[in-house]
Parts: sequence; C-alpha cells; structure tokens
Amino acid sequence: MGEVSEAYRGLRTRVTDVVRTAPRDALDRVAPATPEWRVRDVLAHLVGVPADVLAGRLEGVATDAWTAAQVDARRDRTVDELLAEWQECGPQIEPVLEQVPFEVIGQAMYDAVTHEHDIRHALGAPGARDSDAFDLAWRWYVGARARGGAPALRFVTEAGETVAGAGEPVATIEAPRFEIFRAATGRRTATEIAAFRWDCTPEPTLLLAADIFTMRTEPLGE
Repeated sequence: MGEVSEAYRGLRTRVTDVVRTAPRDALDRVAPATPEWRVRDVLAHLVGVPADVLAGRLEGVATDAWTAAQVDARRDRTVDELLAEWQECGPQIEPVLEQVPFEVIGQAMYDAVTHEHDIRHALGAPGARDSDAFDLAWRWYVGARARGGAPALRFVTEAGETVAGAGEPVATIEAPRFEIFRAATGRRTATEIAAFRWDCTPEPTLLLAADIFTMRTEPLGE
C-alpha cells in the first residue's frame, strides 16, 4: 500500500468503528458542523465518493449537486448497508488513489478528514487529530494556498513552522494544527480565529481554504 491508500484505509476503519459503536438513534442527529446533513448523511457522502469514482459518475465532481446526489441515493439505506457498501468499494478504490496527482487526491483526503471530524464531533467521539490522513490533508491545504495564490501565512503549530501561500507572509499565526484546519473549512467563528496568537491585527477570513466556506456565527463547541 502507498502513503495515500494506507491513510485512507485508516480513516475508513476509524469512521466505521466510531459509527458502529454509536447508539443507532445518534446517527439520525443533525451533525452540527454540517447543519443540512444528519450524521448518517455525512457517512453516505463518504461512502458515495469512492462508489461514484469507481462507477465513473464524475460529472460535476466535487460540486454540491454531486455530493447531494450521493446522499439522496442512500437516504433510505440502513447504516449497516452504508458500511457494507464502504467495505466493498473502499479496498477497490485504494489502488486508484496512488495513481491520482496529489493536488487532486489531496483535496479528496482533505474533504474526508473534514467529515471524519464532523462525525466525531456529532457523536462525541473526538480523536485521530494527528492521523496519517490528517497529515496528508494538512499538507494539501498548505500547498493549495500557494497554488491558488492566497496570501502567505506563517503557521506556528505543535508540528513546527510552516509558510502557506504565495509571497512573503502577511501574518504569523500560532495555534494547534487542528484548530487551523477546522477554521479553514468554516468550523470556527471569527472570534475563535481572532483568539489565535497573531502577530498583527487578526483577519480571520485569511484562513478559509476556499470561497465556498464561511465562518460560523456560533461556536461549534468542538
């Protein structure tokens, strides 16, 4: 197994274990980080991505319509059926992951890690904040800022110092990697982001990974 496929298998195994050990009624709760989806809907999306890739259903890939179709198609399936589908298609997708450029597969891993923690938060099962999958997702985020021409930020975290973005850093921000990661996908409020240690006047929107993300108005309590 390669680095990406091994990290993906670890993520799939962890999420499966968390879901299987959760009370069944908890899986019908709305996931606070994804207020339009229940926990089981987040799981349906995680299952739907490899299923769609293997089936060649790539029109509109990564768009809201593409992900919504994954959830809608699995709305009436039981959680056990969702996990069985993932168990079937997960090992099949692993060799494919190693053939995709990191700029592409890293984004998919970033999405999967984001939703692993959305599920963990909703079920009160935190963990895996330093997993191999998280490391890959973080690496993609750092690189994506530079590829997209975002203003460079210097991050000082428990893993060391990293410059992410184009040009000279416009700010140095000291915070745990997990907090920066969650802020980048709109899982933190502007006030929470401003509370990170900045070397200048905080500009919370600088951390967002893409225009599709907006900051929360109320703390997630994660």
